[in-house]
Amino acid sequence: MPRNSPSAGPTREAARRRLRSLAGWELLNVPLQAWLWFAVLGVPPTAVNLAGFGAVAGLLAVGAAYWALKLRQLRRGEPRLPGRRHFATARVALPVLLAAVVTACAVAAVRAPGARSYPGLAFGLFAALEYVNYFHVQLMHDNRADLRRLAAVGFRRAHLARDLRVSR
Repeated sequence: MPRNSPSAGPTREAARRRLRSLAGWELLNVPLQAWLWFAVLGVPPTAVNLAGFGAVAGLLAVGAAYWALKLRQLRRGEPRLPGRRHFATARVALPVLLAAVVTACAVAAVRAPGARSYPGLAFGLFAALEYVNYFHVQLMHDNRADLRRLAAVGFRRAHLARDLRVSR
């Protein structure tokens, strides 16, 4: 039976739906979060706040790309994650970029505390957590299965981290 056949089973189709959902929501969250924070809540679009938000947006785009490529891997039955070299490069380069953004945001928050800097620092710190969530340890637990596994065995290696490890 072909791998992409409709009778591949409900589990495989559920996994595909989940991957499509993850990829779509990560990408949709970039403009949605920008609108929410800057238009609705009125966070000032200062350089610091935009830098911190840009770090979050970049990590969300990395996440969307990962889930989309993971879906492609599953659909095609590929043994290795497509684009894994790019993710391996990102795993090394992003901490340097994130450290620079968080440091700049922290300095700005000390020099000019308040709404013109604090959101940027918060965004930068959240971006660092997203990095950990994608490249090291799964921090996000948004469904019952994830929560049960977290309660039973604790944190586990992130999906992307496992894919990069298999690719070595």
